[in-house]
Amino acid sequence: MADQIEYGTTGKPHPYHLVNPSPWPLISAFAGMLLAVGAVLYMHEAKIGEFEIGLKGVFLGIAAVLACMFFWWKDVIHETTVEKVHTPIVEIGMRYGMALFIASEVMFFVAFFWAFFDASLFAGQENMFSRVEHTGGHWPPTGIETIPAFDLPLMMTMILLLSGCAVTWAHHAVLEGHYDEMVKALGITVGLGVIFLCFQVYEYMHAHFGFTEGIYPSTFYMATGFHGFHVFVGTVFLAVCWIRAKKGHFTKEKHFGFEAAAWYWHFVDVVWLFLFVAVYWWGSLGATAH
Repeated sequence: MADQIEYGTTGKPHPYHLVNPSPWPLISAFAGMLLAVGAVLYMHEAKIGEFEIGLKGVFLGIAAVLACMFFWWKDVIHETTVEKVHTPIVEIGMRYGMALFIASEVMFFVAFFWAFFDASLFAGQENMFSRVEHTGGHWPPTGIETIPAFDLPLMMTMILLLSGCAVTWAHHAVLEGHYDEMVKALGITVGLGVIFLCFQVYEYMHAHFGFTEGIYPSTFYMATGFHGFHVFVGTVFLAVCWIRAKKGHFTKEKHFGFEAAAWYWHFVDVVWLFLFVAVYWWGSLGATAH
């Protein structure tokens, strides 16, 4: 524990982590602004003289954000593996931070479910003339060929549930000190995440409706698309943990970096179950009636 004690301005030892000056918060803010500006310019089809910006600004912004993430998180890993400043007290703060972050993500998806249920439960609302015109007064709207829930979506559900089992296996393995098993289980989890994303891309390519073809496609793609993005983020998160596990960064006493990734992955699993039941199954029940 002696190498985990820091000294404050008074010279007295304490278990807290006084973070060294870092350029990444400021640089990350500029990178985020670059991405936002690039996205706005792309949406407005802006030009500089005869030069059309297009997606170049967006890609530049994404590259800047990814670079900041890489170097900033690299510093955090260095703090815990080399400097050993993430004491049990510091980890409590990290746990609260991760829990609050996941809570904010829950509310993020609540907005999409709200939009979906508002449109589907009140598809024939008499005073909403535009909505009735687009839905035909029922859900799914007229002319929409929905994706059968017990076809590809069911298989994707099984893949995600299996990945949740694999990440739980990895968690138990590290708690018992079986680090080789942890590496194997994490590898399986990452592989299943990639397979899920491939199936989702396949589903989108073969869907019979486009994003701008009405209220059903818009709510469907927003909810499932952002979930797919979260699966991608979680897969990258777990892939980094897999690399760290191979390097021996995790022990049975100290593995919060992996634990946070496991929390996030279980959150992604639960959201998908709600999407499967609400959007794919319940949202398609009336499809055969018209």
